Amino acid sequence: MNNISIMGRLTRDPELTTTQGGAEMCKYSVAVDRQKDKNGNKKTDFFGCVAFNQGGAFVSKYFHKGDGIIVHGRMESNKSEKDGRIYWTLVAEKHDFPLSRTVAQAGRDEPEPTAEPAGFTPVETEELPF
Repeated sequence: MNNISIMGRLTRDPELTTTQGGAEMCKYSVAVDRQKDKNGNKKTDFFGCVAFNQGGAFVSKYFHKGDGIIVHGRMESNKSEKDGRIYWTLVAEKHDFPLSRTVAQAGRDEPEPTAEPAGFTPVETEELPF
């Protein structure tokens, strides 16, 4: 089964074009941060994504460079005729908006909570046995 879900930020504005067959195609790139390593260094992965028809139109209309995005889809590999290298693309099937303070607080007059919720106990990842 080939399923992938990522959450990150767009690295550039989506590019909406039309294929020769008349389908809308939107290309975009998403930066996804990894967990920091033992030295506290941050690593980032970059995913080239493509969405077709309604999905492509949706991304080009509602997302821009720097926006957070959740992408669900499948990975496809293509071999370049130019240099023989294999390139991977995330073919998007569904998009979601990640919750942000602005979205979560929209229409609410109460202040942002400053303490952890009752019963919340943070877990240090270095203490986990795996």
